[in-house]
Amino acid sequence: MGVLYLGTSTFFCSFAAIMQVVYEDNHIIIVSKESGEIVQGDKTGDQPLSETVKQYIKEAYAKPGNVFLGVVHRLDRPVSGLVLFARTSKALPRLNKMFAAGEVHKTYWAIVSQMPPKQEGTLISWLKRNEQQNKSYAYDHEVKDSKRAELDYKVIGKSDRYYLLEVTLKTGRHHQIRCQLAEMGCPIKGDLKYGAKRSNPDGSICLHARRIDFIHPISKKEIVVEAPVPNDNLWKALVNA
Repeated sequence: MGVLYLGTSTFFCSFAAIMQVVYEDNHIIIVSKESGEIVQGDKTGDQPLSETVKQYIKEAYAKPGNVFLGVVHRLDRPVSGLVLFARTSKALPRLNKMFAAGEVHKTYWAIVSQMPPKQEGTLISWLKRNEQQNKSYAYDHEVKDSKRAELDYKVIGKSDRYYLLEVTLKTGRHHQIRCQLAEMGCPIKGDLKYGAKRSNPDGSICLHARRIDFIHPISKKEIVVEAPVPNDNLWKALVNA
């Protein structure tokens, strides 16, 4: 089985400087979003990334009429990194099924100010979402309306004040990484909602969807894609360390 690996070969599309296209073919497109962007439209009325991608496809390929684009997953607004979209109606249901079955593997990087209790480990919690607060709460046992959440983490870099964690999701729950790391005593830098002491100047949180790998829904090749880290001195220092 062929493996298509993309990392630092990211190019910047001419349509919008803020949109980084890291992979595209006839059926899918993967972009690396900046923190602050919304993936799909909401009550703010701000232009979502999905519309920017549609406009890019329309202009890049001179497509007449409406452009099809399927949203198969999302990233929280203050989070940066990889977002996968379906470009065809054939790919969309297959990708939806793959996400539901856990066949799309996502790896995140997070910056925290507290050293985890172990260099690496597995976190298992039961998360309960509060819709009004748009926040999840972690429990060490199952409670009503909670969902089991599991992730693996390991420390992959550090500085005098911060630690860089690599997080691999085993389940996909609302605010899972943010909630579980905070419950461990390691809230993500800038994440006031989950216990960070102060916000980041740009309103971001230091959580980055770094890598995604899956079997292409049409070609059946393995796709492995990495996003460049945010253009920020702290991120660069921790990665280089």
